[in-house]
Amino acid sequence: MSGYNLIIRTADRTRKAEISVSPEQRISEIIQAAIDNWKLPTDVEYTIVNTSSGKRLDDTKTLSQAEVSAGDTLEIQPVLVAGGIG
Repeated sequence: MSGYNLIIRTADRTRKAEISVSPEQRISEIIQAAIDNWKLPTDVEYTIVNTSSGKRLDDTKTLSQAEVSAGDTLEIQPVLVAGGIG
């Protein structure tokens, strides 16, 4: 299967790019590439949501395993951790 184009953007929509990837690309690799390319804070954990389907993607899976389709928009979001004082 050949690659396909996706849109990836940050949750605040300040950054957006069209990428061409293999369906066998791991979601964790896409997250890391976004962190590196956009110089996102490295002390934050991120997840990706497929805005086309509304589903949060498991970063251990490949795009094909996560049922991502050509033309989908993926949004990288910081994982908000609720914590106590201390």
